[in-house]
Amino acid sequence: MKILFYTFRPFDELQYCDPNSRKYGIDYAWTAEAPNPGNLKLAEGCVAVSTNPCEIRPEYLEAFARMGVKYLPCRSIGYDHIPLDAAKRLGLRVSHSHYPPEGVANYTIMLMLMVTRKMNQIMLRAAAQDYSLPGKMGRDLSDCTVGVIGTGKIGRTVIRHLSGFGCKILAYDLYPADEVRALAEYVPLEELYARSDVITLHLNATPENRHLIDAAAIAQMKDGALLINTARGTLIDPDALIEGLESGKLGGAGLDVVEDENGLCYYNRCGEALANRELNLLRSFPNVIVSPHTAFYTDVNVASMVQSAFEATAAFAAGEDCPCEVRL
Repeated sequence: MKILFYTFRPFDELQYCDPNSRKYGIDYAWTAEAPNPGNLKLAEGCVAVSTNPCEIRPEYLEAFARMGVKYLPCRSIGYDHIPLDAAKRLGLRVSHSHYPPEGVANYTIMLMLMVTRKMNQIMLRAAAQDYSLPGKMGRDLSDCTVGVIGTGKIGRTVIRHLSGFGCKILAYDLYPADEVRALAEYVPLEELYARSDVITLHLNATPENRHLIDAAAIAQMKDGALLINTARGTLIDPDALIEGLESGKLGGAGLDVVEDENGLCYYNRCGEALANRELNLLRSFPNVIVSPHTAFYTDVNVASMVQSAFEATAAFAAGEDCPCEVRL
């Protein structure tokens, strides 16, 4: 058996491939390129094709299926880049990766601290040797009410770690978890908007929650509320976000993801005019911190993501259940 890795990063992922190849008895090949019509033939002879988030068209899956590819193990928690209807029609099994939730959860709290303490303003002015105090007064996170939308593994970990700060924590999820109730108060979404000083998103991207944070949602928030997103860019309506920041309704944001970031994140675009107006505008706000989708990026997580692809392929081939399979 053989896996083809697209969008492969040899500088960090390659070191974990040989140990997993030996462990699971699966060979591998790789390319740093995303799938495109010119490189689909690389999948010939492979039983699985593994990707990080990138553009994948239904016709790519059709080509893979004709070559004998059966499995699509993603090296990412999210799998919204896979055209699932096409995968189901072609009988391709899809899986997502797994990794410990602490990395993203702690990065989320780091962004909360940076935004509440106006760290972007402090560092930019310090770089210009402006060490004065006006405009730099922040808020203590311990005195804030934090609203957590989505209490899956990462959301629950954020809540558990935040509890050590002593702040009030609100939570919203369609499926409340008993373990969360000991640390946070579940409330309706509208109440969470109205009461929270800081709101953080921890949801998968689905058609149902696309632009969950829109103009109507922002209008219900406290004046000066801070928005944190380390989940998926599609959860926030970019026009509503920009308007909320420009009007002052939102006091700031800490964003690790933005909409339409494929082709930007993980590439060196120095000196280029970026075709993403949301990102260009957000970078101009002194009260906004934008990082390039790096909340996941720890040694432990990268190792787990690579292992996930081998692990899922081995389970699929053996006819075994895979906990990370996406049910189509």
